[in-house]
Amino acid sequence: MNTIEQAIQAYLSSNNYPKFDLKAVLFDMDGVLYDSMPNHAGSWHTAMTSHGLDLSFEEAYLHEGRTGADTIQIICRKQGVELSDEEITAIYKEKTELFKTLPEPKQMPGSYELLQKVKNDGLMPMIVTGSGQKSLLANLNVSFPCIFNREHMVTSFDVKFGKPNPEPYLKALEKGNLNPWEAIVIENAPLGIEAAHKAGLFTIAVNTGPLPDSYLWDAGANLLYPNMPTLNKKWKKIKEALIFIH
Repeated sequence: MNTIEQAIQAYLSSNNYPKFDLKAVLFDMDGVLYDSMPNHAGSWHTAMTSHGLDLSFEEAYLHEGRTGADTIQIICRKQGVELSDEEITAIYKEKTELFKTLPEPKQMPGSYELLQKVKNDGLMPMIVTGSGQKSLLANLNVSFPCIFNREHMVTSFDVKFGKPNPEPYLKALEKGNLNPWEAIVIENAPLGIEAAHKAGLFTIAVNTGPLPDSYLWDAGANLLYPNMPTLNKKWKKIKEALIFIH
């Protein structure tokens, strides 16, 4: 058995699922479809610093996938700072405004090609993101025409708890009328991988950021690739293994 087949078999066994019946692919947005994390990390660092808080560029990647309010609250607790709900809202608003002043993030190389393959395979592509960045969400159908519809998106506006809580992925299963063995996840962030793992979903990690691979494996990734073009090249093999392993 090759690594893909071993990973699938281990997943099915550990979750006591008899087989895959693949119907959908659940995509994270930032760092998977868009090369947007440098912009997020930079705007987070600037907004936090302006309010006397410390969030380094590197640490911002560790919080990727959380809702904005959760990120601010965690940093405040860590640094012994108490802020009102109004202050937290103001910081996130400032971060959002800073993000909008930066150059528009480009598509992650290989992402549109993979989305087209998923769509052509008769599978349902879905978005599951902790982002509430309306500029990116509004641009999805421009960047990736004829791929997504709003009914198959889960954003920070749809959930109470962000990643690493499994709620975003459980909400996606609910929206798609799916069982866990009928979908797979493509994620780049440890918290997103953890959320998908807790929701019982097979998770493919793409390490498009600065973190060591070990962070993604430790979060529960079932497979890991260095970037989206590599995953795109492996897609046919992965899809065939998902279909044929019982």
